[in-house]
Amino acid sequence: MKQVAFITGGSRGIGYGIAEHLASAGFDLAINGVRPEEAVHEALEGLRNRGSDVIYCPGDIASGQDRTAMMQRIVAHFGRLNVLVNNAGVAPKERRDILEATEESFEYVLSTNLQGAYFLTQAAANWMIAQQKEQTDFWGCIINVSSISATVASVNRGEYCVAKAGLSMATQLFAVRLGEYNIPVYEVRPGVIKTDMTAGVTAKYDALIDSGLCVQKRWGFPDDVGKAVAALAKGDFPYSTGQVILVDGGLTIPRL
Repeated sequence: MKQVAFITGGSRGIGYGIAEHLASAGFDLAINGVRPEEAVHEALEGLRNRGSDVIYCPGDIASGQDRTAMMQRIVAHFGRLNVLVNNAGVAPKERRDILEATEESFEYVLSTNLQGAYFLTQAAANWMIAQQKEQTDFWGCIINVSSISATVASVNRGEYCVAKAGLSMATQLFAVRLGEYNIPVYEVRPGVIKTDMTAGVTAKYDALIDSGLCVQKRWGFPDDVGKAVAALAKGDFPYSTGQVILVDGGLTIPRL
């Protein structure tokens, strides 16, 4: 019986890069996104062509009702869950200096990037604990995809940085709480990754990368993140709970 992974925001960008690697590693997949299923049909078929049983779980992870519906769909179809990848995230609709940013933007970003992931983790963790009680050889883990913005300050998108810093702490909290059940919790922290979310700042980061922003002078790609997540999901780092895996080309290495 294949293991099952649930990837939020898994139909494009970093999430899809993760899904491709997990499909290739032999996982069946539950993919979440906010677009209608017909809009992601091609992406889902690409994963099925890798040999995975794939279901789509549409919904907004900021909504408690939607989160419950997603979990119920996974229960009904697979009856099990081994890996949760909290990847879904939003950027501020408008970048504003923190002296001008709005509460509306703060709430919009944190409700998805932090609150949604936090309570989805709670639900998945409780289900994993229940599965473990019924299945002695159960393997499960939780992987939070954060960002270098958890520690690198960007004053024109403070709400995003605060959300990712909070997700980093949530990783440690759940790692401590789930330690007794041997369910590791990890944080994967990408740097500058070429996706639709960064499309609007391509020229800016092209120039920064060319001038030495990263030790490795290139953009990161969803494939880079997917490789890291797959290694964790497969259990290649079973004794590293609560740890951060940086996928940033050396951007955050202090240099003179």
